[in-house]
Amino acid sequence: MTHSHTSIASLLKEHGLSPSRALGQNFVTDPNTVRRIARLADVGENDFVLEIGPGLGSLTLALVETGATVEAIEVDRYLLPALHSVVDPHGVRVHQADALHANYEEILQGRPTTVVANLPYNVATPLVLHLLETVPLIERMLVMVQREVGERMAAHVGDDAYGAVSLRVEYFAEASVVGRVPPTVFHPKPKVESALVSLRRRPEVKISPSVVSEQVLFDVIRTGFAHRRKMLRGTLSAWATPEHFAAAGVAPTARPEELSLADFARLAAAR
Repeated sequence: MTHSHTSIASLLKEHGLSPSRALGQNFVTDPNTVRRIARLADVGENDFVLEIGPGLGSLTLALVETGATVEAIEVDRYLLPALHSVVDPHGVRVHQADALHANYEEILQGRPTTVVANLPYNVATPLVLHLLETVPLIERMLVMVQREVGERMAAHVGDDAYGAVSLRVEYFAEASVVGRVPPTVFHPKPKVESALVSLRRRPEVKISPSVVSEQVLFDVIRTGFAHRRKMLRGTLSAWATPEHFAAAGVAPTARPEELSLADFARLAAAR
């Protein structure tokens, strides 16, 4: 049921389309890859899946094959006729919207949701954070993103990619890189490797607001990582005294990438 490279090319030709550079469009053309993504999404009958950025519907069809109920959000109105021709016969409802500004209450209608998405570089991080922060019905996500972006989302203390984004994601969810996708399975071929990142929302945020408010915690994290190679006593000098560091059990000479979310929370709460 899934597309091959030939059918993607003929669909584009038939509808007079070409992938939009501005929207960062790269369509997956390999049936094995879309089935693998659907398998990693771990969905089936009784699950509701929202696909963000279905493009020409290759992954959509693989998700339908799992038995899940699938709906999709597509921002590009020029793609819609081609997309409808592929997914309408399979009962997939398509919402034309920008995923950063979509009305999720209306789309999800109270259904616990798994999001599956192939996200362009520029929108991946803001969108994943937006969904974690504002749409609690989204319990799981499987996102295909540029490899460096995926590594940043899933990084832990000591990893090169670890930073403020890693901590923001960790506050809401457990994230891990569950696969790699080579450029060869896309049309057009991107210049970068992609990663598949699985995110599972925590039942409660990792640091209770009774310990320290989310805003204060992330103000400290952002300030700390503003100059990631500098010692925290320098970057947080306007914010924390030696006494604060001592109370939190954090060395003032530490650099931000050496601190866990719990370390930052103690530091933020010590003030």
